[in-house]
Amino acid sequence: MKRGRPESLAEVAEATLEGAPFHLALNNFLDEFYLNPISEAFTREPSLMEPSRGEAGKINDAYLAAVAEELCRKFELDAPLWATSSKRALRSPWFASTLASLRAVLIRESPPAFRCRNLFVSENALSRA
Repeated sequence: MKRGRPESLAEVAEATLEGAPFHLALNNFLDEFYLNPISEAFTREPSLMEPSRGEAGKINDAYLAAVAEELCRKFELDAPLWATSSKRALRSPWFASTLASLRAVLIRESPPAFRCRNLFVSENALSRA
């Protein structure tokens, strides 16, 4: 991977597998993508992180697919086929907050691309300041 902000979700996975915190690599990608929203950001399938990172990797794999689908919908781009793979979905629900009191809010707010993968996040999960 080149130095600097990831320009694709494949580069987010590479950075994470090389030791970068997932959320930081993803946020850097989002900053880059919002400057130049192009479908090439989703062309190359990200490496699966589940084999080497266990449950956290499986969550990250599902999250990347949800991000791809949601951003493609938002920017009217064609979603990549890799994002629709069942290997990038969770069997059990995952919530962005450990607070039980927020679960109903996350279920209600979670964008469809996340909800269908059993990921429950806030409606502004992909927002950047």
